[in-house]
Order: sequence, then C-alpha cells, then structure tokens
Amino acid sequence: MSMPTVSVRVPEGLKKKMDEMPWINWSEVLRNAIVQTVSRESSERQMAEAVLITERLRRKARKGWDSTQFIRRDRMRHADHD
Repeated sequence: MSMPTVSVRVPEGLKKKMDEMPWINWSEVLRNAIVQTVSRESSERQMAEAVLITERLRRKARKGWDSTQFIRRDRMRHADHD
C-alpha cells in the first residue's frame, strides 16, 4: 500500500536520543500518534455538533408549565397500574 510521506523536524538532541533506540519504529510511533489525535479531534467535533443540534431542537416550555407537577402526576398514573 502506497502512502504519502510526511516530514517531521525534531531538535538535534532529540534525534540523537531517537538514534540510540534503533529498535523503535519511529514512523509507526508517529503514525499511531497522528491516528489517535485525528480520531480524538473528530470525536470531540462530532460531540460538539451534536450538542449544538440538540440545543437548537430543544423546545422551550410554555409559560406556567410545572415539570415537577407533571412528573408527580405521571408517577401517580403509573403507580395505579402496578
């Protein structure tokens, strides 16, 4: 599978330390880090978009509506059927 090449610049001291660890596949390390970052950022963006859509779809309660009273009435109605 052919893949495009991406170049990364690192400080000279870091490169020397990397060269001291030839058993590590640095390309694979960077590739995995990029995949994780892209995945995380995509998930966060999707979550933010979902929150915005939910907020836009949420209806405002009509004036004078009491959610507590509604819940109590609903619980009483279900209690009668148990």
